[in-house]
Amino acid sequence: MKAFSTITFAGLIAATSLLPASALSPAAAMEISGAGAPHPIFVKWADAYQTETGTVVNYYAIGSANGIKQIRNNIVTFGVSDMPLKADQLNREGLIQFPGVIGGTVPVMNLEGIKAGEVRLDGTTLAKIFLGEIKTWNHPAIVALNPSTTLPPHPIVVVHRSDDIGTTFIWTSYLSKVSPEWKSKVGESTSVDWPTGIGANGNEGMVTSVQNTMGAIGYVEYVYAKQSRLATVSMINKDGKTVEPGFTAFQAAARNGRWSKEDNVILTHQPGAASWPITGAAFILVQEHPKDPIAVGEALNFFAWAFTKGDKMAEDLDYVPLPQNVVVDIENVWASKIKEAIGRPVP
Repeated sequence: MKAFSTITFAGLIAATSLLPASALSPAAAMEISGAGAPHPIFVKWADAYQTETGTVVNYYAIGSANGIKQIRNNIVTFGVSDMPLKADQLNREGLIQFPGVIGGTVPVMNLEGIKAGEVRLDGTTLAKIFLGEIKTWNHPAIVALNPSTTLPPHPIVVVHRSDDIGTTFIWTSYLSKVSPEWKSKVGESTSVDWPTGIGANGNEGMVTSVQNTMGAIGYVEYVYAKQSRLATVSMINKDGKTVEPGFTAFQAAARNGRWSKEDNVILTHQPGAASWPITGAAFILVQEHPKDPIAVGEALNFFAWAFTKGDKMAEDLDYVPLPQNVVVDIENVWASKIKEAIGRPVP
């Protein structure tokens, strides 16, 4: 694992089955499954892990809420959620949680003549836009933040996620921290009662809606904004500095996060001059006393491999890996808490 000064870390695809089982020896053709938040890095890691070990990791990018349901109902080996579960939820469900990857959620827009980074917003103004209180792009609050950019009197069209998804949790977590009005009226969750706007399903649906709607503003995981070449909005962070989204800004937020052994750190609105304010971790969920300990043991092998060998792959997608001390804590939790029903550690 690289030092934290150069950390990298984490779907595009509904499932991954990368080599036919017939191409693998019977002893090597083990198969595990995961489901949840659509992070492309899991697909990339799964491909490389199969090539190296022969184990097939099928990953179903069906959203955080569905990933939680799948692991809760023992349908998959591990779940992935951008919204960490609270301690009482974990205890009630018999689950263990640990972070697996760090990335950023970014506001994207479609306004003629405006390129990435040419419009900046602060949290208060962004919240007022998504509350429906700021309705045009030449509103005085936006103009005051962008004195050198000519903004047209075009109506703002808010686009939000219509599905139950962790990206919405990260987005609404940030808005709840910067806007008391948002916190009291809407709050934070994977699905909220939106005050205004039109719904879009999935990151791909959000990209399409913003691309096809002049005046639109929405939010997506950074990799989707980058691949679709949507104009991203710069943000004024907690320290009052203007930052653009990307690996360095996500890394800065991760570095300033208050990590603990509970490993449920929320990385939105972190301090630091270089911190991207809408950063979040993806959390892995496995059963504390798995019904299939062999499969769960292999899932832990997969993540141990990713923490050791997956840095460059994550960096290529602008994800940031965990600090080394957090990885050590995670592996200690595996050894102490994830056990067979009879009390033995999983193999």
